[in-house]
Amino acid sequence: MIRSRYARWMNAWEYRLETRDSNRIVRPFEWGMDWIGDFPGVPDTSDLQSAPLDEQKRFFFDLNDRLVANSEEFFGYRTPTDFRLEQRPIRVHGTGSHANPEVDDAKYAGQFGTFLRFTSPVRSPYPENDVVNARWFPTPPAKGKPKRAIIAIPQWNGDAISHNAFSNLFRLFGVSTLRLSMPYHDIRMPAELHRADYSVSSNIGRTIHAARQGVIDIRCCVDWLEQQGYTEFGVLGTSLGSCYAFNASAHDARIRVNIFNHASTYFGDVVWTGFSTRHVRAGIEKVLNGTELRRVLACVSPMSFFDKFERWPKRVLMIHTAYDRTFLPEFSQKIAAEFRQRKLSAEIRCLPCGHYTLGESPYKYMDGFLVTRFVARAFNRAYAEGNSVEAAPLQLTL
Repeated sequence: MIRSRYARWMNAWEYRLETRDSNRIVRPFEWGMDWIGDFPGVPDTSDLQSAPLDEQKRFFFDLNDRLVANSEEFFGYRTPTDFRLEQRPIRVHGTGSHANPEVDDAKYAGQFGTFLRFTSPVRSPYPENDVVNARWFPTPPAKGKPKRAIIAIPQWNGDAISHNAFSNLFRLFGVSTLRLSMPYHDIRMPAELHRADYSVSSNIGRTIHAARQGVIDIRCCVDWLEQQGYTEFGVLGTSLGSCYAFNASAHDARIRVNIFNHASTYFGDVVWTGFSTRHVRAGIEKVLNGTELRRVLACVSPMSFFDKFERWPKRVLMIHTAYDRTFLPEFSQKIAAEFRQRKLSAEIRCLPCGHYTLGESPYKYMDGFLVTRFVARAFNRAYAEGNSVEAAPLQLTL
């Protein structure tokens, strides 16, 4: 009875948070052939524009198979040469339907931040998107410890303030934080947008292109940190940010400390079943079903790269939620089972809330506690040990 009443209360709270924004747009389906031309090994697609639908599907199925098999090249890049730090006033860049820049920014009047900027190796038609933005929170290393840093990647449509508070927690352990703006987010958002719609949309090629850019941008941040003398690296990704973080870590031996807030199997699974992506599905479902969507987005899906992820010693904290309507619990449980089956060093924690309520009290404090406790010990272990078997940890659910 108590569990049932709690579940109804939690689901109602999640629904209120999910539906508070009225500026989600249903966009028409597009294959996005013009977005994949610079992918490695992609042939001329000009004849496909007028090809039958089945032929277009087969092309994208085959394309994903090739990109997964050759992911080192797909996520490969040249290190940027224009890294620089900028001092800028703090701006919120809210994406909700009730965002008010004048009111939001007034809270930070007179405050400045330090931002890492560089040109992304992956180019889009939007110059503002191609200049990477990451707020820098340096801190002296703990006594006798090497220089350590975590790259934090927030959730889809997170504003420019989201996740900055983690820097204060990591500072306690001498860990610096580089808070990355994903493609099409905050200062990288084209003027035509009010939300980060181009990161996840019914344009298949553009969605893959954005994910590839996000993964490569993370790896470039590690390059810059190395140039500053850092030797130990972690990632903290939330929701869409966790997808990008996993794929980056799976292709980069340097990233050994991994924190995934919300985790799911395939990119297409989330788009097809998630409540917060229902407007994206509405533009897709006339052309693709759920199984087909999984296949055409496989090349940016964490489940495709577990073999790559387990190549190097890594430590993982995966936090998922029991009442998640965006990353459905069964998908998170499959990811958790994959970590355990492969005997990776992964701590799995399930909190008694949902996707949106994880950012609300008291659950955000539970999350902060788990993340902070993990960071306090993970660097020492990740850079001293290989992967090891851990007993299945306690599930914190109601």
